[in-house]
Amino acid sequence: MLENCILLSLFAKENLARMSEEQLNRYDRLINEPSNDWDIYYWATEAKPPPAEFDTDVMAMLREFAKNRNREQRLRQPDLEYLFEAPR
Repeated sequence: MLENCILLSLFAKENLARMSEEQLNRYDRLINEPSNDWDIYYWATEAKPPPAEFDTDVMAMLREFAKNRNREQRLRQPDLEYLFEAPR
C-alpha cells in the first residue's frame, strides 16, 4: 500500500545506516512478518497498539518518524541511490 511504501522507505533512508544488527533484524521482521500492511500503518501512526512481539525500539523509532514533527513533505518514496552512498 502506498502509505506504507512512503513511510517505510523514508524511514529506512533516514535510519538504516545507523541501526544495529539487532535493530535491522527487528525492522526486517516488522516489514515482512505481519500479513496485513494496514496493521503496520496503524501501529506506526498509533491508531492501534502493536502486539508485544513488534512493540520494540524500532517501532518506537518508526512511531516518532511518523509524527513528522518537522512537517516535511513526504509525497513519494526516495530514489534508491542512498543505498549506494557511504554511511553517514
